[in-house]
Amino acid sequence: MLKALLFQAAAILVVAAIAGLLAGSAGAQSALAGGAAYFLPNLLFVLRLRLRLALATSATRQPSAVGFLVGEAVKLSAVIALLVILPRMIEVNWPALIAGLSVVLFVNLFALLLKT
Repeated sequence: MLKALLFQAAAILVVAAIAGLLAGSAGAQSALAGGAAYFLPNLLFVLRLRLRLALATSATRQPSAVGFLVGEAVKLSAVIALLVILPRMIEVNWPALIAGLSVVLFVNLFALLLKT
């Protein structure tokens, strides 16, 4: 899980650098914001899972599907909320924001492929 987060962070920086070259500082900022809109809730979700596993005793170490689904719902709600708030906070370059968000989403697929 932590490797996937590292891949996501690296991908965000690469896309932000490319967007900065193509669209200037507003493009780089938008790409960073778009990537962060998914990365930050994902980071909190992973930290929550790790903390829950660390605090669990051997008897309660069974994974809970309900807990996982609730965590995913909260994560996706946070992503949507961040994407709604972003245009009010910064001047958004939409292609760069979508590129940052898309790359972070696709990195998850590649991280799963590398794991197997």
